[in-house]
Amino acid sequence: MRHVIDVRNLGLVAGIELESIPLKPGKRAFDCFLQCFEKGLLVRTTGDIIALSPPLIIEKEHIDRLLEILTAVLQELE
Repeated sequence: MRHVIDVRNLGLVAGIELESIPLKPGKRAFDCFLQCFEKGLLVRTTGDIIALSPPLIIEKEHIDRLLEILTAVLQELE
């Protein structure tokens, strides 16, 4: 996927590293955060990394929705 450099995970915890915008570190991840929030998904950012740490009681339908929203937002990013 465009702008995704690396995906790391351990169980349900994941980090998605995004390519930085030159001279604007952290902007791409923050834009992703804002768009996800508008669509009902709360993610965390650290620099240009999207951090996912859903509750351990999450159900498959919620994981599917999380990935659906995040995928759509990542595809829309500049």
